[in-house]
Amino acid sequence: MPVIGMGGFFFRAKDPAGLKAWYRDHLGVGGGCGADENGEPNEWVWFHEGGPMVFEPFKQDSDYFSADKQTMINLRVRDLDDLLDQLRAAGIDVITKDEWDSMGIGRFARIHDPEGNAIELWEPAQ
Repeated sequence: MPVIGMGGFFFRAKDPAGLKAWYRDHLGVGGGCGADENGEPNEWVWFHEGGPMVFEPFKQDSDYFSADKQTMINLRVRDLDDLLDQLRAAGIDVITKDEWDSMGIGRFARIHDPEGNAIELWEPAQ
């Protein structure tokens, strides 16, 4: 197969610059975050760690995320508890449910960006 991984995630926003800043400031995600192998950042590229990624279509009537949204992003994290503390301190609502963690693949939490897009935070099981 010639495909070797995800090259980007693109979505529409009412305030692209504001939303980009929110993701960068609260999650460290997006262009300019991280650095390449030479320690150089790139304003367009987010340098992230490799690892597992789920690519999965959901049923049209799924209630796993809001029916008025076509996508939900899932971000792999380390030290979920610390990140959740930071998000709560910034006034961001955090949702956790015991049943999300019962699948044996790690721990999960959910937040929403300022435009209502669901963001699932996943700390993989060790």
